Amino acid sequence: MIDVHSHILPGLDDGSPDLQTSLAMASAAVENGIGTIVATPHFIPGVMENRRDKVLEAVRALQSHIDREKLPLSILPGTEAYCDIALPALVKSGEVLTVNDGGRYLLMELPMATVPQYTEHVIYELKLLGITPVIAHPERNKGIASDPSFLYKLVSNGVLAQVNATSLLGEYGESVKAAALQFLKLRWVHFLATDAHSPGRRLASLVKASDYIEKILQIETEWIRKNPQLLINNADINVGPLDMLQAKKGFLGKLRQIVVRKRKTY
Repeated sequence: MIDVHSHILPGLDDGSPDLQTSLAMASAAVENGIGTIVATPHFIPGVMENRRDKVLEAVRALQSHIDREKLPLSILPGTEAYCDIALPALVKSGEVLTVNDGGRYLLMELPMATVPQYTEHVIYELKLLGITPVIAHPERNKGIASDPSFLYKLVSNGVLAQVNATSLLGEYGESVKAAALQFLKLRWVHFLATDAHSPGRRLASLVKASDYIEKILQIETEWIRKNPQLLINNADINVGPLDMLQAKKGFLGKLRQIVVRKRKTY
């Protein structure tokens, strides 16, 4: 499996603090069926700027140590870029790494509490650069929770979305789990990832969540393996038709949900 969201690089952000932890994460990933990890340290303009050259060097160094340990794991470069008005300019200048340094896809994080007013402008500017944003864990964003139609608007216009596997397993609480399940059933989700920061349970979540989706929800799971491969190859990702949600705001709390055109496959 390919994990497209991980904070495995040592000492760059709030993820792995040192090489020993990174190697423990690598070992745990292999034990849980992961063969490739896209390393996505945070890039927050003016706060935590893990620039392209720095990340590429960190990936090379960690891969060298992983190879010495004879672990069958490939580390690819990437970034989890914070949605900021300055982001398109930083991408254009080459300071922010795209997925696998391919210049096509960018993992982008929204603030947890809200959706900034400039979000759509940032996405528009990124698209002008030929970049397709991948929204990281939208199920954890309170603004999207209160108005999920915003996520529908994004994905219906070509933006991709990545849900944390642990969200589906309830790690962040029932409301986040409910949002993740809803987005999944509506076909608004294109990637499942660990968002691992340590060698703990998140690294086991990819297989567990995949099994949960297939066996409990009875939703086909080929996309969980297929889409990450397309992502790291900078290939086209066919999102297919989307289902729609008609609901009052605050659907996670009250729920009058009407799903139109229910589907079970990706």
